[in-house]
Amino acid sequence: MKASKTKSKSVMGGPQAVPLSLAVRAGDFVFTSGQVAFDDQGKVVEGGIEAQARVVLRRIEAILAAAGCTMADVVKTTVWLADARDFGRFNAVYAEFFPKDPPARSTVRADLMIDVKIEIEAVAYRPQDA
Repeated sequence: MKASKTKSKSVMGGPQAVPLSLAVRAGDFVFTSGQVAFDDQGKVVEGGIEAQARVVLRRIEAILAAAGCTMADVVKTTVWLADARDFGRFNAVYAEFFPKDPPARSTVRADLMIDVKIEIEAVAYRPQDA
């Protein structure tokens, strides 16, 4: 079988001050950049891990929708928590967004780049129309 190269394509640009794409399609895969709990004005959402996790997962849902995907297409997520003690409460919210056949996931505790409780990136698989 011959391997083929697929050029990646930005699906949705990021904030003007940040050099990134919110998502990139590479063949049948869509990769989201790490998302944090920002509101529509770019300010950190107040509240605990549950509130921030819901905002982040809704952001990912919207980014994937712009790329023609749904949360059901997500095959892998990576999650960074600022506080490992938030894991149980985060996990309960995560299950709301992936109630059946959840994707593979890595979850680690890390010092995040801004003062938020969580960051999540996702990889979705959805074949392109021929």
